[in-house]
Amino acid sequence: MKQGDIIIYGCVIIGAGIGLILDHAFPGVLIGLGVGYLLRNSFVKKNT
Repeated sequence: MKQGDIIIYGCVIIGAGIGLILDHAFPGVLIGLGVGYLLRNSFVKKNT
């Protein structure tokens, strides 16, 4: 598993947890997914 994938999965899990607290799990997962992609693109260096 790549480092970028771990960042995305972690953000999705955190987003789902916050969404469950607010009684809207699916939007929380989607927001976590978006944040995860943004963090991955800003922290993980490209190999090209």
